[in-house]
This record gives sequence, structure tokens and C-alpha cells, in this order.
Amino acid sequence: MAEPVVGIVMGSESDAEVMRGAADVLKNFDVPYEVTVSSAHRTLDRTLEYARSAGKRGLKLIIAGAGGAAHLPGVLAAATSLPVIGVPIDSSPLKGIDALLSIAQMPSGVPVATMSVGTAGAKNAAYFALRVLAAHDSDLKTKLEADQARTAGEVEAADKRVKKSSE
Repeated sequence: MAEPVVGIVMGSESDAEVMRGAADVLKNFDVPYEVTVSSAHRTLDRTLEYARSAGKRGLKLIIAGAGGAAHLPGVLAAATSLPVIGVPIDSSPLKGIDALLSIAQMPSGVPVATMSVGTAGAKNAAYFALRVLAAHDSDLKTKLEADQARTAGEVEAADKRVKKSSE
């Protein structure tokens, strides 16, 4: 397999089910990725080393999923110049709103692109990563455009089915 260009990082193993959504999208587009569990709080040095070495290892983007206080995406963004895409995980009594706000409310100069809470957010993080990569990869851009056309076709087909069933 080719060297990974996207890193998928999550704060704990319990985040894996949600973050699998990002991995599945990248896999469908044949974009190589790596998956890592690293905590902004429990393994800070490991997390910082991951971020600092990411570009040297060939990564172009990092997708980071975290719940609760959700500091992982921000810590990664503070330690690298690569784009970081945050995915809030619904793992607290606040149903991911705390994670969403923690990831979105970054100080100036430490940007984290923030997706929606949960699996849809993980998938959209991967699609966002694909769009960034496609800016410099015409083959990937063509695949993305074909995927958009396919999903538009699915909506058109659904429209026809619904109209026909309501007659």
C-alpha cells in the first residue's frame, strides 16, 4: 500500500466506530491513510510528536476525532502547519455539543476545520480532506466529481420514485 497522506487520530478506542466513517470514505477513493489513538491529555508527548512528525512522514492532512473537552484537534493544530479537521464525538452527557464548541472555538492562528458531530462529521471530514487533496490531484478531482454526479443521480431517482408512488 502507498504511504499514507491522511492521518486519522482519535483520543480513545471508543471513538473508533465513529472515525471508521472517515476511513471508509478515504478507502473508497483509494487515498492512503493511517489510524492512531493518541490522547491530548493522557499521552500529550506522543500526540505532540505525532503532529510534529506528520509532514516529514508524508501526511498532507490530519483528521482528529475527540469527545468531551475535545482538545485533541487543537493540540495537533498547534503543533503542525498541516490542515487539521476536527470531528466532535458524542461521548458525554452533552451529546457532543461540548466537543463541537471545543473544536470550533480555536484562537486566531490555530485553525481547525470543524465538522458536525458523529459519523456524518467523520465522513464529511474525509470528503473535505479529499477536496483539499484534489486541488493538486486531477485524478482525485475527477473521482470526486463522478461521486457528486452519482449522488445527484440517486436524488433524481428518488424524486421519480416518490412522485410515481404518490400518483
